[in-house]
Amino acid sequence: MAGRAGGRGPIVVADADRRSRRETARALADAGYDVVEAATGEEALEVARRADTALAILEVRLPGISGYEVCRRLREEHGDAVPIVFVSGDRVEPSDRVAGLLVGADDYLAKPLAGDEVVARVRRQLERAPGRDRPSDRLTTREREVLRLLASGLVPVQIASALSISPRTVATHVEHIYTKLGVHSRGQAVAAAFRLALVD
Repeated sequence: MAGRAGGRGPIVVADADRRSRRETARALADAGYDVVEAATGEEALEVARRADTALAILEVRLPGISGYEVCRRLREEHGDAVPIVFVSGDRVEPSDRVAGLLVGADDYLAKPLAGDEVVARVRRQLERAPGRDRPSDRLTTREREVLRLLASGLVPVQIASALSISPRTVATHVEHIYTKLGVHSRGQAVAAAFRLALVD
């Protein structure tokens, strides 16, 4: 089943409710997606770190680490490259949805979930997700040089000097690198660079 839907990694479905989790996983599998199930927040994080996760569907009230905390950690590690969808059977007020989106989720669904809606929402998020093609193909030669120097510990002024360009140009390159890698900080960019073998 792996990679049947667009060559992406698995979708993580994390929900302590076995029936709900299985129904969601089955709907996605029937649509051609590779799915990995998790019953706790810890399991969700372990799976996401082990595989090139395409998307995560998280119940807000996961045992142990909450869905909110899993979302926060995934954002720290992957930036926007992994879309995150919250689901909940009890936190379904508008304020709950807003809170979920502010934490970093891309979508928020109320239970009971309709399989066709889940598939449609997932498909939409995957189509919009950054970083799903090969980042090495999207970075220019200069951007790769800037990223390599960032990873080596140089600050923008030092990078400008090393490449004989202005600090403003370095800032522009860094901004483009963040966008293409789907990250928000230098630390995330460097982590992504090593994870994707963009630097030695």
